Amino acid sequence: MALRMTAQRRAFQGLGNGILVLMLLWTAIPFYWMIATSLKHDKEIYGYEATLIPQKPTLDNYATVFRETPYLTFLRNSVVVAAGSTAVSLVIACLGAYAIARLNFPGRALLARGLVFTYLVPTSLLFIPMFAMMSVLRLTDSLHGLIIAYLGFDVPFCTWLLMGYFKSVPVELEEAARVDGCNRVTALVRIVLPMSLPAIVVVTFFSFTHAWNEFLYAHVFTSTTSARTVTTGLVNFMSQDVFFWGPLMASTVMSALPPVLMFLVFQRWVVKGLTLGGVKG
Repeated sequence: MALRMTAQRRAFQGLGNGILVLMLLWTAIPFYWMIATSLKHDKEIYGYEATLIPQKPTLDNYATVFRETPYLTFLRNSVVVAAGSTAVSLVIACLGAYAIARLNFPGRALLARGLVFTYLVPTSLLFIPMFAMMSVLRLTDSLHGLIIAYLGFDVPFCTWLLMGYFKSVPVELEEAARVDGCNRVTALVRIVLPMSLPAIVVVTFFSFTHAWNEFLYAHVFTSTTSARTVTTGLVNFMSQDVFFWGPLMASTVMSALPPVLMFLVFQRWVVKGLTLGGVKG
């Protein structure tokens, strides 16, 4: 009986490892193809001489990106929009999550559920009324307009996630701080936020990544080169049904670096925050 259970356990472990390997390949192969294509000559990308591995790696595609497109302008715009929307979302979410988690006021439960419902609404259903509102307010084709637009899906997610973490912080610590002279805001800054640092890092990472990778709003709300972000700037390498794969993949590789580097720097905090979030429910 014990041998049979051991064999079953090993079979399940082997099946699980096989599934993990398949998932790893499913995730890694597109990244490899993107990097490899960015290092190839045109003859290695198109036609009968296409190869899986770059035979003579070249950086010409990267040079083309900087020489023929205002890529640095797109990169600067993405940094401004992603950092701005993340910072504003974090401030609003911290205040809103603390109010829902700690204060008793009419409609608190309804507001908490509304945050979840708001986050679940697809952006493809909102961009038309959002564009109409932004046109009236003259916020189109501007970086601050994109920052305001991204708050619509960043704030609900950040608030909902932080709310669960704030509830896990013992109330006694805040009460002791208030006895020592702290008010609500001071207790939030000095007690709750330091204890919720993993959650704040997770929220910051996901908010920044979402704003960095967003395409629909950036494409609809901006029309000039000076206001376009990296994701919308990539269309410069598409002409009707013709795709310039070398420069397109080169710009994609460079565009993927900031979120990847950000995750590598804060990996420990992100994993800790996600793990604690799963345990605390």
